[in-house]
Parts: sequence; C-alpha cells; structure tokens
Amino acid sequence: MSRSLGTAGNVPGKKPWRARHASAAPAAANRSIGIAGKLAALSAPALCFTILLIAFPFAYTLWLSLNEFSLGGDMRFNEGLNYVHMVRDPEFWHGLKITIVLYLLSLALQLVLGTYMAMLLHGSRRLSGVMRTLLISPFVLPPVVVGMMFVVVLDPAIGVANWLLRHAGLPPSEWLASPGWVIPTVALLDTWQWTPYVALIVLGGLQALPPNVYEAAQIDGASRPRIFFRITLPLLMPTLVTAAILRSVDLLRFFDIIYITTQGGPGNASNTLNIYGFRKGFEFFEMGYASALMVTLSTIVLMAVIVMVRARQRVSW
Repeated sequence: MSRSLGTAGNVPGKKPWRARHASAAPAAANRSIGIAGKLAALSAPALCFTILLIAFPFAYTLWLSLNEFSLGGDMRFNEGLNYVHMVRDPEFWHGLKITIVLYLLSLALQLVLGTYMAMLLHGSRRLSGVMRTLLISPFVLPPVVVGMMFVVVLDPAIGVANWLLRHAGLPPSEWLASPGWVIPTVALLDTWQWTPYVALIVLGGLQALPPNVYEAAQIDGASRPRIFFRITLPLLMPTLVTAAILRSVDLLRFFDIIYITTQGGPGNASNTLNIYGFRKGFEFFEMGYASALMVTLSTIVLMAVIVMVRARQRVSW
C-alpha cells in the first residue's frame, strides 16, 4: 500500500512532475537572461551614442568655461576667472532677475489658465472634436512662427492689438517696444502658446481621479467651489507639479520668442540669461564667458527640477 502511494502519478520511463519542472525553471531563466543579454548588446551602440551626445557637449562647455577663449584666438586656462567676472558683472544679475521674473509670471499664468481650460474640456460634453483641436493647436506651432505672427499683431502702428484697443476706447500700447510692458507681453505670448499643453496634462489628471470621492461629496451637499478647492485641487497636485517641471525646463531657458520679437530689447529690458549668453558667444565671440553663463543657467535649471521632483514626491497620493 505504501509503495502504491509513493509511486502514484508517476509514469514509467518519465521523471516525476516536480523533477521535470525543477529542471525546466533554470532553463527558462537561462533563456530569459540570454535574450536580455542579446537585447542589451543590440541597444548598447545607440545607448553609448546617446550618452556621448549629451555628455560631450556639456563636458566641453564646462571646459570652455574654465578658459579664456575668443573665436579666432588662442585658448588659455584662466582657473575659473570667468565665474569671478560673472559674479561681478551687473548684466549677469540683471539677466538672472529677468529670467526669474519671466519664469514665475509665465508659469503661474499657464498653470492657472491651463487648469481652467482642462476643467472646461473635462466638464463640457458639447465641445466637438474640431473645437477641442483648435483649443490645443497653439503649442503645435513652431516658436518662430508664433514670434513672427505676434510681431505683426502687436506692432504699435499697424497691429491688430492696438486697433482693438482704440475701438474699445482704450489708449494704445507699445507692447514689445515698452521697457515696462515687454516682460508681461512676452509672458502672455508664451502663455498663449503653451497653456493648451498644460491643459492636456491636467485633463489627463482629471480623468484619472476616483469618481467615488465626488459622489460622496455630492451626497454631503458640498458646493462646486468647495469640491474644487477641497478635493479636486489637492488630488491634482501631483499632476500640476509634473506640468510645472516640464514647463520649468523650457521657461528657464526661454529663448525663441524673445529673440524673434525683441532680441533682448528695448535696451536690455528683456535680456534674459539665455539671450545674454547667446549674445556674448555669437555676437562678441567671448566663448569662454558665454560657456560660464550657460553652465550657470544649466545648474539653475537642474536645481529647479530637483526641488520640484521632491515636491511632487511629497504631494503624491
């Protein structure tokens, strides 16, 4: 009887079930390791090329920032005196201030208006696909096209913007030609282009929110403003911080629209750190000092992203 129980389920000439599967598991693991190794070998050249494509320009820029170098001249190591000169340069501090003001103003406008647009798109079932496409189309346009378009629209003499102001009984504005208005105007141009992008990100966050929370709030009789500020906004914070991270990388190195519309003017009213570094490098050919400015700007961008990533970890749910 004990012999029959011990050999139950075994077929003569075959290994027991556990023995067969115990030997098959290492074979499957070895096959998986072999496939992973082949895939890694195939992707290694592309990975190395990508790393070199990112690392080499940054490393070379860092090396240039430690040298005194002008196009057409000799390179001479100056032990980081470019950074000493940068700290003492009032134009650097002016450019840094303009960069931060433009960044904060544009980011605040885009987050507020993008959230509002996302709420409209999420709550309205009557908007057709064509209307939704028109609402999100501005960020598809190249920044050069946007800049050239608004140069005409905001022209003090023939622009449509001043024509509308005059017909509304308001005084015309110089827009991009006014030192006091140029930064708010540039912030509005970037907001017009990139608010739909933020709206798409926030819309994805809205569609992922749990509906049972809203059902419970409606049963309790909560009003719409209370639901938004007590439920929707706290739950959307990870999405909003993600949108802020993505826009921060672009806004801190803002270049295209400013160079097309003002080139840092009038005077130096819109001379951001990026514009200042570009002019130092490609107009005055001071490549060493321009590299120091760009390394500093890259460091600022990296620090801002690190701070926001940590903030997102704190507000995640």
